[in-house]
Amino acid sequence: MTDRAIIDWPAWTDSPPGRYVLDWEQTQLDRVVSDVFGYHALQLGLPQLDALRENRMPCRGLVLDAASGASAPYTYPRLAHAARAGANPQSAAGLHTPGGRSTVWCDLLDLPFEAQSVDLIVMPHTLEFTGDPHRLLREAERVLMPEGQLIILGFNSLSLWGVRQSIGKMTGRPFVPAAVDLIAFTRLKDWIKLLGFDLERGRFGCYRPPLASDQWLSRYGFMESAGDRWWPIFGATYMIKAIKRVRGMRLVGPLKVKKPVLATGLAPAATPNTRNHIE
Repeated sequence: MTDRAIIDWPAWTDSPPGRYVLDWEQTQLDRVVSDVFGYHALQLGLPQLDALRENRMPCRGLVLDAASGASAPYTYPRLAHAARAGANPQSAAGLHTPGGRSTVWCDLLDLPFEAQSVDLIVMPHTLEFTGDPHRLLREAERVLMPEGQLIILGFNSLSLWGVRQSIGKMTGRPFVPAAVDLIAFTRLKDWIKLLGFDLERGRFGCYRPPLASDQWLSRYGFMESAGDRWWPIFGATYMIKAIKRVRGMRLVGPLKVKKPVLATGLAPAATPNTRNHIE
């Protein structure tokens, strides 16, 4: 495959390793989002993956960044050109929004949604295509409601795929599409905890070596069950599910008011006593 096919998401997702990764991620998302309830759900980026397919919320949207996001020239060059020309980027790229869903074009680092208005946000590899992943996470935290859920998918830097990606970037032939360095699973956990999220679930997958053909990927199919059992943290991809927690004040019991105490050595000028009277 050429460098262009590796860098662009649309071309890479049509390649054997791309289909292999997306099949695993689609299976995991279908299982996880089916039991997330609420009213508003958003998928940020990667329209080749239908992250909200099994979710039953009435308002589900796909949010894409074609003009101002750092990922546009790498992932969707035709989208960026169409957006700057004033045309419909979705038509230019041949993308079709699934039925019952709307598409929003905006800057992912400045989401046009009110604070605490979204119940679920899915970010499939979105952090790997922004120049400021911390800011994107803060935006997700801002628009999520208390107890809202955040699902993040990414490539694991601590894997054979991560090693090949590092070597490929030095030689000018990256293996997976990413505009920035891959984010380690442990680092991402620290980031979301600092933002007040509780990690509910984490899972690794895709244990086969980073190979470019279906034939070779099929030969290493036995590594799926072995890797899931013996070396789970070295999967090529990971999925994190976190819940936004809002810490508030909590009353621990009734407020006790102490009675004032007289200073030591002082006594009242007159002590009430029925026998103490003037005769």
